[in-house]
Amino acid sequence: MNTRINPLKASRSAALKAQLDHPVIDTDVHVNDYAPVLEDYIAQYGGPKLVDALRKALGGRFATRDSAGKDWYQQTPAERQHHRTLRSPWWARVTRNTYDLATYTIPALLYERLAEQGSDYSVLFPNDVLSPAAAGTDYRQPLHRALNHFHADQYRHYADRLTPVAGIPMHTPQEAIEELEFAVKTLGLKVINIPGGVRRPIPAIAEKYPKDQHPEIAKHVGYIDFYGIDSPHDYDPFWAKVVELGVPVTTHYGSQGWTGRHSISNYMFNHIGHFADGSQAFAKALFFGGVTRRFPGLRVGLLEGGADWGSHVYTHLVDRWEKRNREAVRNYDPSEVDVELLAALFEQHGGELLQGRSVDKSTLVRDSLGISALPHSREPRADEIDDFALAGIEKVDDIRARWVDPFFFGSEADDRTVAAAFNHRVHPGGVTVNAIWSSDVGHWDVPEFTEPLAETWDLVEQGVISRQDFRAFVFGNPLRFYTEANPRFFEGTEVGRQLGKVSDA
Repeated sequence: MNTRINPLKASRSAALKAQLDHPVIDTDVHVNDYAPVLEDYIAQYGGPKLVDALRKALGGRFATRDSAGKDWYQQTPAERQHHRTLRSPWWARVTRNTYDLATYTIPALLYERLAEQGSDYSVLFPNDVLSPAAAGTDYRQPLHRALNHFHADQYRHYADRLTPVAGIPMHTPQEAIEELEFAVKTLGLKVINIPGGVRRPIPAIAEKYPKDQHPEIAKHVGYIDFYGIDSPHDYDPFWAKVVELGVPVTTHYGSQGWTGRHSISNYMFNHIGHFADGSQAFAKALFFGGVTRRFPGLRVGLLEGGADWGSHVYTHLVDRWEKRNREAVRNYDPSEVDVELLAALFEQHGGELLQGRSVDKSTLVRDSLGISALPHSREPRADEIDDFALAGIEKVDDIRARWVDPFFFGSEADDRTVAAAFNHRVHPGGVTVNAIWSSDVGHWDVPEFTEPLAETWDLVEQGVISRQDFRAFVFGNPLRFYTEANPRFFEGTEVGRQLGKVSDA
């Protein structure tokens, strides 16, 4: 048996934690639901049909099938080519380390081992918390509600150190608000997890090829609604309710299966960077749609994608705004061309190029730029040229307030690219980006539960980040993420107790 004789003594992270003068907050721990107990609970909640709906949602989460119902492993290479069957994840949970498998499945054992991991408080993401999103319309809300109720009951006894997230369906603002209010007001849950987007049919295609008559077309043709921009629904009432209730929002939104992430043979090809790409699309929708302007109290944790993408998007937002704000973009307006000057320059310098041709001033701009630069049927109106209008950007500080302040970027313990978040020399205004420590224990990238905190300290010893960065990463930024949304978040917890001792002193 690969159990421990003396777990605390064997843990590098516990030894490190004993030297720290601050708590450690883990923003991303993945736990398993023990199936017999979960299904009994769901059956009592909603009967056998709800259990069947849960099994169907769980079983179809990653399985990609052809028209005959065969998944990737049942198909031949030729069939995978023919159907372009996505290579989905396999073996994604901890197994060989049996002690850790039990840790992620038994709440009491996880609670007991937190000291061994070096954490004072962990936010839990049950692996199946958003699986009901795959359920049909009749079961989506009941399953979310039942699972949230189950997790609240499972972990209520351990609330001083553990809190599970509530999974919130986002197909419509109304269902999102209903489940948010139930999770917070009735169940007492404090953090929500949402899908970063909802796949919807393209109306023009759906009208021509109705889903009931052409299911294969409906399966493959659609778009992703990221809520913040270009959505058929107004999600502002949902964001308003989130802020009113003081709830931090999190997402683990990925992009496997998107164009460029649809290998039919290689999971790693599809996986590397997919959380960053998925969350980037979601975050940019909130930014450009003006959500973070209208709701400055909104705090969003974008998990598992690292922080380097948050760093470079912030820098690129500033760079592009400086070149393409509503005034600067006029530098590229064809109507701004001085035709007389351009014609004179052609006359003075263009003899060899023109080879005796005359210059027609009426077409000179088009002839110089080429048709590809003038593809529009008309010139844009003034309200159509400012991509930053909904975000309300008038100066660089506005970008900081609407990108750096609301977004927190979950980075795993051994992720060296987290250094980008703390590189204030690169960021406009000398700011740092909000990287939050997200161990991701429970998934395949963490084969040993006790190692993440020590692995992060390894980055300090290697000169990747400073001691100050380490403190911000594992404590300061996670503390701000939760308490800026809800100042009372840590009341009654181990973190609150430690902070109280410091203030008393």
